[in-house]
Amino acid sequence: MSSTDNKSRVIVVGTRQSALALTQTGQVIDELKRISDSQGWDYTFEIRKIVTKGDRILDVTLSKVGGKGLFVKEIEQALLDGEIDLAVHSMKDMPYELPEGLMNGATPKRVNPLDCLITKAGGGLESLPEGARVGTSSLRRSCQLKNVRPDLQLESIRGNIDSRIRKLETEGFDAVVLAAAGLTRMGWEDRISALVPDDVCVPAVGQGALGIECRENDAQIRELLGLLNDSETEAAVRAERSFLGTLHGGCQVPIGAYATVVSKDEDGYLLELTGMVGSPDGVTMLKEMKRGKDPEALGRSVAETLIAGGADRILAEIGG
Repeated sequence: MSSTDNKSRVIVVGTRQSALALTQTGQVIDELKRISDSQGWDYTFEIRKIVTKGDRILDVTLSKVGGKGLFVKEIEQALLDGEIDLAVHSMKDMPYELPEGLMNGATPKRVNPLDCLITKAGGGLESLPEGARVGTSSLRRSCQLKNVRPDLQLESIRGNIDSRIRKLETEGFDAVVLAAAGLTRMGWEDRISALVPDDVCVPAVGQGALGIECRENDAQIRELLGLLNDSETEAAVRAERSFLGTLHGGCQVPIGAYATVVSKDEDGYLLELTGMVGSPDGVTMLKEMKRGKDPEALGRSVAETLIAGGADRILAEIGG
């Protein structure tokens, strides 16, 4: 379809109902409105809030809830049923395999992919006292922090960003670890005490990126989302997700992957991908870094190298 076609439609956007989910969905809709207006299309947007399994179960650590797609399955069902037209996800929540008939229609430009510390006294990891209590909902974060600071007391916390930050005061934590991207999107960068470098804590697959999911047979939505897509972010995230898929890992096991674009030429992007698999206790930490131009092949290659080094055994032991 050409951009001169007369298009008028109400587009229903599905999202989780947390403050962060609604904020990032609103930001995506603002950008889609701008694109729609620039093309002369008459699209309007409605938000549909959907409660997921991961939102309902807040008293159990994510790694024990089990299953993949804890924060997306109900939203994907609404897409398949035609109740919504597209869905805004945090990419790190998306399983590698999408349901038949659905696709990732756009990966907008990524924001800060790193983890961050919010500490009671301010300062970074090195400033935390011996035996400090650190809250995190992620096995990936806890295993990497234990690897560099085995003295830390890592404890599981759940809830939205604000409630986790409040636990510094209400539950006596010395620090909490969060994704910097969530704070950035909420406009709360000033709450960040320190970023955790990616050589200390490899980010989650897709962290800092969004995935905009749609039906494969919806040509109008696919055309619109194609104009939202950031090709550099898409290439990096494809490499990370290929790594995840090769390891058959869910989003709640100690797996991390972070790809960056090193250079660009007429053949595409040269990517650098670091992959990590660790044991929950932080004692075993496997990492590999490679470069390549084919995102899927690069992800597979890094994963296969780690599997050869024992990553599959680590994941099997924890049910990954």
